[in-house]
Amino acid sequence: MSALLTKLEHDALRLPQQERAFLADRLLGSLGDEALSDVDAAWVAEAERRYREYKTGKRRPIPASQVFAAADRLLK
Repeated sequence: MSALLTKLEHDALRLPQQERAFLADRLLGSLGDEALSDVDAAWVAEAERRYREYKTGKRRPIPASQVFAAADRLLK
């Protein structure tokens, strides 16, 4: 790893969580569709698994208001 990359990594890891998430999103977005296809496929598989669990009663639905409230708490 180059010295510049080591410094960038060190500095990025010291950012607040919300800023790290923004930076990660920007970096991943810069890789193009080919690099994200595995990630996208993994999310589709996870969504399908969760949906099957919901349909079979293994997973209970959570009201959107609770999901968004929890997300707000995590981002603050």
